[in-house]
Amino acid sequence: MRVLIVNTSENTGGAAVAANRLKDALNNNGVKAKMLVRDKTTDDITVVKLPKGLLNHWNFLWERWVIFWNTHFSRKHLFEIDIANAGNDITQLPEFREADVIHLSWINQGMLSIKNIRKIVESGKPIVWTLHDLWPATAICHYAQGCPSFRTRCHNCRLLPGAGSTNDLSARVWRYKQAVYAKSNITFVTCSRWLEQQAKQSALLNGLRVTSIPNPIDTRVFCMKDKQEARKRLELPLDKRLILFVSQRVTDVRKGMDYFIDAIDMLVQQHPEMKDNTGVVILGGHSEEVADRLALTTYPLGYVNDEQRIVDVYNSADIFVLPSLEDNLPNTIMEAMACGVPCVGFNVGGIPEEITHLQNGYVAQYKNTADLAKGIFWVLVKSDRDLLSKQAVGHVLRNYSQRSVAMKYSDEYEQALASKHYGI
Repeated sequence: MRVLIVNTSENTGGAAVAANRLKDALNNNGVKAKMLVRDKTTDDITVVKLPKGLLNHWNFLWERWVIFWNTHFSRKHLFEIDIANAGNDITQLPEFREADVIHLSWINQGMLSIKNIRKIVESGKPIVWTLHDLWPATAICHYAQGCPSFRTRCHNCRLLPGAGSTNDLSARVWRYKQAVYAKSNITFVTCSRWLEQQAKQSALLNGLRVTSIPNPIDTRVFCMKDKQEARKRLELPLDKRLILFVSQRVTDVRKGMDYFIDAIDMLVQQHPEMKDNTGVVILGGHSEEVADRLALTTYPLGYVNDEQRIVDVYNSADIFVLPSLEDNLPNTIMEAMACGVPCVGFNVGGIPEEITHLQNGYVAQYKNTADLAKGIFWVLVKSDRDLLSKQAVGHVLRNYSQRSVAMKYSDEYEQALASKHYGI
């Protein structure tokens, strides 16, 4: 079986990392998989870059311009919206023609348009589409943030100016998607059971198959290593407890940095000794912008894309904290746990599927800073951290290993192929 995974980027962003890992997991378990991307950064022969002749850069700019115009030239929600009005026709590429199954991943920001997706549907090839967020099940947003419209019909979108519009940009994009999905037999796969339940409520996906398979992780790469040696390589202190925060862009409000800062403030007020024996490590873009806001000595590492260095960062930490306000199944929690690091996060999205409360970490009440601080202190001081660490690694091995995830996707591909063969 040959599978073509389509994603905007090869390795920038959580969805790209997950798609790349799935490609490797499939190839390591008997399925021939390639990845088609717009932004290729390595010499991996299983990753194919779109031909140079395609208008990749202009597709992105045109989509942003249309969004900018529809938001009355406000930048407030410019990158929270995707409308897929411009993209690339991949159906004539040799990689597409030779594939038995087309696996769509995160295809926004000029990679594929809704028109392109319609052409893929019309090709007759079976399609599996992984949802890394809710965009395929809404009109234009990636996270509903409590908005119920996608359950019936998107219109009067909170991200667009002008209340009360029944034919705004979201309504128009909704109709375009609806027309494509109505003629398709796409299998939608979410990365968490939380997102599966949301997607199943979408009127767009009514009558289509929606299931859940977690992202895979290579536990040969992300694994426990000597903490002191990892800290030496990163030039981090050897004599402090280190709290880790990781995000591609740490200033992203959705990742909860403000709650993290407030929780650290609260901990220092309650336990002044932490000023001397505890520090914070921040990995991700713009980390230096928030370092001065934390009440503990902070070590901003900036954005890192070297995998071995990232593994060292996890192994240097005593605890990983990600107080996301809305998230699917964060790769960062999975990576930390694979390295034996207990995690703390809010009870939201797919996070409680990764963190088992008081067994491999702490699940804090949603947006409750006091409980977040309590969870951090419990892991650092009151818990049996060796036991938490062991149970974190075990949870990853049981649920997110390459073989486990690859076999589940193989079953979905076989089912999609059978549906095509029998005209289901």
